[in-house]
Amino acid sequence: MVAITLPDGSVRNFDKPVSGAELAASIGPGLAKAALALVVNGEKKDLAHVIGGDAAVAIVTRDSEGALELLRHDAAHVMAEAVQELYPGVQVTFGPSTEDGFYYDFYREEPFTPDDLVKIEKRMGEIVDRDEAITREVWDRDEAIRFFKERGENFKAEHIETLPHDADISIYRQGEWLDLCLGPHLPSTGKLGKAFKLMKLAGAYWRGDARNTQLQRIYGTAWRTDKELKAYLTRLEEAEKRDHRRLGREMDLFHIQEEAAGSIFWHHKGWILYRACQAYMRRRLEAADYIEVKTPQLVDRSLWEKSGHWEKFRENMFVAEVDESDSGEGGASRRMLALKPMNCPGHVQIFRQGIKSYRDLPLRMAEFGSCHRYEPSGALHGLMRLRAFTQDDAHIFCTEDQITSETEAFCELLLSIYRDFGFTDVVVKFSDRPEVRAGEDATWDKAESALLEATKAAGLEYTLNPGEGAFYGPKLEFVLKDTIGRDWQCGTLQVDFVLPERLDASYVGEDGVKHRPVMLHRAILGSFERFIGVLIEHYAGRFPLWLAPVQAVVTTITNDADGYAAKVHDALVEAGIRAELDTRSEKINYKVREHSHAKIPVMLVVGAREAEAGTVAIRRLGGKDQEILALDDALHTLKAESQPPDA
Repeated sequence: MVAITLPDGSVRNFDKPVSGAELAASIGPGLAKAALALVVNGEKKDLAHVIGGDAAVAIVTRDSEGALELLRHDAAHVMAEAVQELYPGVQVTFGPSTEDGFYYDFYREEPFTPDDLVKIEKRMGEIVDRDEAITREVWDRDEAIRFFKERGENFKAEHIETLPHDADISIYRQGEWLDLCLGPHLPSTGKLGKAFKLMKLAGAYWRGDARNTQLQRIYGTAWRTDKELKAYLTRLEEAEKRDHRRLGREMDLFHIQEEAAGSIFWHHKGWILYRACQAYMRRRLEAADYIEVKTPQLVDRSLWEKSGHWEKFRENMFVAEVDESDSGEGGASRRMLALKPMNCPGHVQIFRQGIKSYRDLPLRMAEFGSCHRYEPSGALHGLMRLRAFTQDDAHIFCTEDQITSETEAFCELLLSIYRDFGFTDVVVKFSDRPEVRAGEDATWDKAESALLEATKAAGLEYTLNPGEGAFYGPKLEFVLKDTIGRDWQCGTLQVDFVLPERLDASYVGEDGVKHRPVMLHRAILGSFERFIGVLIEHYAGRFPLWLAPVQAVVTTITNDADGYAAKVHDALVEAGIRAELDTRSEKINYKVREHSHAKIPVMLVVGAREAEAGTVAIRRLGGKDQEILALDDALHTLKAESQPPDA
């Protein structure tokens, strides 16, 4: 007897082992037709998998949470079959699903072209129409190696040779085509549908190692329905329009050049935006009883060794070896310094100055700390991935009893700040211990329990993010959703029992005995540079008035109004509004187009009529109408609108 427990809690009994397809058919013909795969005791399986004992089973359909990953993996296989049908002799390597699609790496001496992608995509559609059955086979190891070598698939043969001798060699056959794969897969190619598109070509290396053979990677995307595919392609188009690198150039905010790869040249307007964000954050932190500090950029390697960063983070650190020899004695002394990749050890050094009492806790220590981390050049991406950046970093030194209250206060502050910046959709992820970490398991047990309890007390809904904690403690990750639905992980909160121990931080408790404080590592924006990149793309450069580098421009219709325009401009500046004056001898329509392209939120248009009446014509960015106001009324309105949310 086999008892199958379904997701709704109901149990179906069978007098012999049952396949997934048979289980689905026993529930109903509609489910039998819609079924794509199984989840058996939490593990994905093919629909043909036979369940031989009691198990908890869920049937995967197109609407299931895990369906997209399955569809995308199959799309990769269908693409590989299409490539080898069209271009005999091409070797396939690996083809996984990705966050929004799939790719496959191929070895072919002749480069693929965009025209090839069109042909491959068409052939993929034909393979779907053929509705080829997809079946799993387990082969003998030596037989599999011999088979792939004989057909010239040297990469597959090499990979099998690296597998453990007792590993199952899992082969999936798709019509006449087959490939080495762990699965699971759809029951047939027809189940894939045609909501897919090949996107681009890129280079890759066998096993991701630049010393190995160069491969060609074809990227694609796949979705449940044509509607989902169309929506995704529309999002891509919108994302391209919002690209912060393009808008940064058009709005004269910043630039990057090869001589300082991974660092930003902030232009005047971009630096205004940066300082507006920083000033806002400074005010919010001061109101929340944080103290602000500043720690050194260059620190001796000995401190990084004590903190554990040298062992765990050395490959990402910039180092400088200096000669500190005493010329008077003729000796030589070499010293290794590192540019700080993070601020935590420096904050502990400040905490350790003088004796701290339990009455001093919680101590909330903030720094807009300039950090440097080595990132490979290929990973750098505008403001989003840099080697030099500034964190809105802070560390809360507290007792174990204060973890919950400090977490609640931090989460409330963070969500309030996100709302002020225009983000109301925030997802929280709980990240537990990573494989590489500092500290004993017992310490991690305590830290994870404390953070989990505090998260629940804060009333936050969260999802688990296994293995993604920091190397010294578990963390919460705060993920923002922008205007076009993309996710951006920005804020973090980490509970750390390890670093205070390693760096000998202590306070005197109420019992007169020394205790270790707990460190809560926390950031809200993450890095200013990256967060500003997110803001640019979220608003498509059309910032709310309080953030706009230039909040208003006064422009003339004719030069007869130049004097009045200057008066209006001076009045705006005196009211604290960031304003520019445009009295060029250009047509007004040209000026309006130019300032709209520069994303200036407000234009005050004046001519002889406005000068005589003491009024201004206000045009809003993106609006077609204009509003006529007396100058004083316009000043009052714009001054109120330009105030930061915390003012």
